[in-house]
Amino acid sequence: MEKPLLLYMFSFYWCFLNALFTVEAPQSLYIVELGNNVTMECTFPVNGKLKFRDLSVSWEKKDELGKDVYVLFKGEEDFKSQHSDFRGRIKLLKENLKLGQSLLQIMDVKLRDAGLYRCLIDYGGADYKTINLKVQAPYRNITQGVVSTGDKEWKLTCQSEGYPKAEVIWQNGEYEDLTDKADTSYETGSDQLYRVTSTLTIKNRTHENFRCIFWNKELQKNTSAILYVADSADDVLRPESRRFVGAIVVVIALVGSVLFILCIRKASTSKDKRTCMANSSMNIAKLPKDKDTHDWRGPHFEEEELKYIHIEKT
Repeated sequence: MEKPLLLYMFSFYWCFLNALFTVEAPQSLYIVELGNNVTMECTFPVNGKLKFRDLSVSWEKKDELGKDVYVLFKGEEDFKSQHSDFRGRIKLLKENLKLGQSLLQIMDVKLRDAGLYRCLIDYGGADYKTINLKVQAPYRNITQGVVSTGDKEWKLTCQSEGYPKAEVIWQNGEYEDLTDKADTSYETGSDQLYRVTSTLTIKNRTHENFRCIFWNKELQKNTSAILYVADSADDVLRPESRRFVGAIVVVIALVGSVLFILCIRKASTSKDKRTCMANSSMNIAKLPKDKDTHDWRGPHFEEEELKYIHIEKT
């Protein structure tokens, strides 16, 4: 009779301890871009100074296989059971454990890292919380194409890659929905990114703007590009081409300005040299006539002059 009673009391005491020990997740959803780092958090009560030897922490990715992400058992890290998907990219900020914070950092996030994670803490009681991680790769760069197929027919193409799967919406300049007239295809590679290509065919419509919008319904985000249809293929100039031509014009203008300034300086320098040479020639020409400032006659000339005066007197 005493043994069943003791077991009952122990079970009641254990449930009571677990009820007092509660793990919390300040944030249940994390959204991170592909290639960035993310730090997920769960908290637990410490009640005084933390005793590492009594602490066990486990982070696990919940999927079909149940992948171990990080394990701290009785104060000691255990990497033997860590799944290969996370090796070299996981760090637990152990200095925060004494504050009752289990901070798991995943570096260089991959698309396969998306999913549910369970944070389990065992410290005088045990409890866990589930955290959802979503990974996104925005459709930022949209490659545009406007091609004339003849007979006043045009093919407008928008292509981009990202994650998750995005819907492509087409509109004209008056925001009329043309999506039903477009052909959109999806491809996926080893990197799990979606490569989306959408083509809209139009007829007898020139000098008009069209917009393709990559709408990510799951993340409620969109990216758009504007395409312009001209009279001829030669008039179609993409924004990238406009920027290139603009850059060439700026470079030519700068080079022309520099050459113009150099020519002015060169001309000015040549003029100063000619003026200086002219002034020097004039001074040399005036020098023999200026008796007050300088006597250009030498000693030999004075001796001949004295002899001439003496002959006259005789």
